[in-house]
Amino acid sequence: MTLCWRALFLLCCVLSCVQSFSASPVLQRGKYNDSFSLTRSTRTRVQQLQKKYKEQQLGNKHFEDRSRQLNDLPLLSTDFYSWLKLTDWERLHSAFVDMQAYWNRLDRKRKQLEGEEKEQMVSRAVGTTLPQNIRHVQHDLRDLMIQVSSQMSYMRSSWTKPTFPTPLNPQNGSQTVWDSSVEGYIILRDLDLYLTRLARDFLFLASKTH
Repeated sequence: MTLCWRALFLLCCVLSCVQSFSASPVLQRGKYNDSFSLTRSTRTRVQQLQKKYKEQQLGNKHFEDRSRQLNDLPLLSTDFYSWLKLTDWERLHSAFVDMQAYWNRLDRKRKQLEGEEKEQMVSRAVGTTLPQNIRHVQHDLRDLMIQVSSQMSYMRSSWTKPTFPTPLNPQNGSQTVWDSSVEGYIILRDLDLYLTRLARDFLFLASKTH
């Protein structure tokens, strides 16, 4: 009788391990799909903010300028075959670092706009201000970074999420008001394009868990 119970116990343990192993890819696929959904909703928020920003800061909601770039933002051009050869870890680590770069840039722009509003004593009785809208995007990016960090921890238990540094706010005395306004547009323009690429990454990662 004792032997039967031991055999039954061992069988339950084996079945539990098999179920746990088979559930892991399903769990990961669900996490990647969640990140994909959040990336899409974040992109929609960025697009809405970009229209509002162009209208308020540049005086033209249809403003476009593809010629200007910011050196400290991630490169958007990617060689397809190099992208395809990336390991899952490299893909997630790159996403984490890139999102941190955008978060830092948005933080500097938000604080700049908040300072300008205080100086000009701007008060909007209806709707949210640009700094508030930017903060919402920052919250979405931070949630995405937390999700990516969790996925990286699943792959390597040694991974620890870096603390969010306080971005430096370098003074640029030679920058004109117009250039400063266009700078904010470039950040949002590139972030919109970057989130499209990031959504593709999450779809690709999810497809590999089948």
